[in-house]
Amino acid sequence: MNKELLDALNVLEKEKDISKEALLEAIENSLLTACKNHFGKADNVKVSIDHETCDYELYAELTVVEEVEDPVLEISLEDARKIRASYELGDIVRRDIQSKEFGRIATMNAKNVILQKIREEERKSVYDHFIAKEHEIVTGIVQRYIGRNISVDLGKADAMLNENEQVRGEEYKPTDRIKVLILEVRDTTRGPRILVSRTHPELVKRLFEAEVTELQQGIVEIKAISREAGSRTKMAVWSNDPNVDPVGACVGVNGSRVNSIVDELRGEKIDIINWSDNSAELIENALSPAKVICVLADDDEKTAQVIVPDYQLSLAIGKVGQNARLAARLTGYKIDIKSETQARESGLFEEIGYIEDYYEDEEDDDAYYEEADYEDEEDGFPEGDDGDGAAAEDLSEEE
Repeated sequence: MNKELLDALNVLEKEKDISKEALLEAIENSLLTACKNHFGKADNVKVSIDHETCDYELYAELTVVEEVEDPVLEISLEDARKIRASYELGDIVRRDIQSKEFGRIATMNAKNVILQKIREEERKSVYDHFIAKEHEIVTGIVQRYIGRNISVDLGKADAMLNENEQVRGEEYKPTDRIKVLILEVRDTTRGPRILVSRTHPELVKRLFEAEVTELQQGIVEIKAISREAGSRTKMAVWSNDPNVDPVGACVGVNGSRVNSIVDELRGEKIDIINWSDNSAELIENALSPAKVICVLADDDEKTAQVIVPDYQLSLAIGKVGQNARLAARLTGYKIDIKSETQARESGLFEEIGYIEDYYEDEEDDDAYYEEADYEDEEDGFPEGDDGDGAAAEDLSEEE
């Protein structure tokens, strides 16, 4: 048994995650390369390696001829019969080759063949490892800035967090641990190039899947998600079990689940709504926390007209239009929001035969907004609200 070689292969297999078979194949190729450099050709050279003991045989097959023209490929009948008296013309004689007889150049070339194979297998192992994690979340350590891009250490390889995949306002320092989504893994001659993101909507989805047991079990599904990284996310969820509230499952007891994700996203607000196959109901839910009087959805044109109370118009649109914009992305509909007064003046109410008295608690709502202190009279947002809907904490309390 070649114990030294066997031990070396076992160490490489464990540390570099390279299969022993690939390493043995590299050794075979290196011996053939050495023979070619030493003898000038290796067409008749054979290598036999026992994969269990790592014992190997290296030999050349020579053809018995009357007169030798190429000593590398042929052997005379006289010499052959010195090895075995029964040899005849045309027989194949096996002659052992001692690898220790190789010259320095042949040995160096053989070594380079083995090292090249190890590097190739190592790159392949790293690529296979990360390609299986594409669109999954991994935890990395911030290393350094390369221009405005950030190098992130993922353990087996470094990833690149490009500037356009960074959340505006987030600051990263060396040694910071961050969770990122693997966007793409490219196989290059220098090893795998891994691109990661902190802004992709799927990052939020994967965070919820890791946190919410019902999502892992398939009881609750995330049907749609829209995100403006660093500011707000809207997510529509559905339950396959009528006894399980999908929104409550994602929020958690006292908001424990959603708050842990908000912390990971460094304060980004998250609105979780119920999914509905009814497009009008889905649009109404998507505009939450604004209250909606009615929704007129055209499923063919993917457009919708939404009427809200006058005092809810700013809330429905959101700060710089964010609430309406995220709702449109979530539902896939182009949403036109009108106040009650605008709808009445345009004759929209008459077109749809609308009957007033739409909220039983309308007086209570009016009273709340009359008594609320307004931080910004122009936008009409209550104090503590940015006009962009409820924060994740507020949503958790409501649920």
